[in-house]
Amino acid sequence: MTKHQKWFQSWFDTSYYHILYKQRDRTEAQGFIKNLVRYLEINQRQSILDLACGKGRHSIFLNALGFRVQGIDLSKKSIAEASKSANERLRFAVHDMRIPLESKFDVVLNLFTSFGYFDSIEDNYRVLETIKNALCDGGFGVIDFMNSPYVLQNLVPSNTTEIDGIRFDIKRNYSDGIITKSIAVTDGDSVLHYKERVRAFDLHDFIHMLSEVNLNFVECFGSYTLEPYDPETSKRLILIFKNNA
Repeated sequence: MTKHQKWFQSWFDTSYYHILYKQRDRTEAQGFIKNLVRYLEINQRQSILDLACGKGRHSIFLNALGFRVQGIDLSKKSIAEASKSANERLRFAVHDMRIPLESKFDVVLNLFTSFGYFDSIEDNYRVLETIKNALCDGGFGVIDFMNSPYVLQNLVPSNTTEIDGIRFDIKRNYSDGIITKSIAVTDGDSVLHYKERVRAFDLHDFIHMLSEVNLNFVECFGSYTLEPYDPETSKRLILIFKNNA
């Protein structure tokens, strides 16, 4: 990480990030997308924005289901990889989600805790403003976030894991409303250090922030199978909201 880079600019653009999280359950993710499509009653004439799409796993699957999708992400390497799957109805672009887009969409998705990265609350609000501005009138937004109360209750202070011969020593702490994960990567003789910092927003925080930007909270779920949300036991906080402006 260079002196002026934020943690997400360096960490998300490394191969180590993708190695550490490569165990993500593709079947679970695809099931989640199908559940969202069914719940939101999205039809193939509608357009979808995948905000902070990474390498595009959700975008690519949505496109395979027949939808027109735009994926954006700040990571140039992730977008380069995702763009290998681009077609007439699937586009990818490098874009900072704090900066408004010119296009309008029927549905905006922000998945896998791709929110709350920024130290300033204003920047987090800018992301919500981007979503608001990108939604058509009557369009739906979805934020898939960690369930902060559950995460804090079950926070593991440290652990070590080895994947493909690379060791990841991970330490976690919570301070001033932010969960920080410090990651030491040992690759051969090299030891590299990265961080993840995510603000531990809860349901009440989100409802307040959504109302501040005139987005209307509709419902929330606690899992990728869209089970009812329970602050103590749910692993996810999946928020559904609507642009009625």
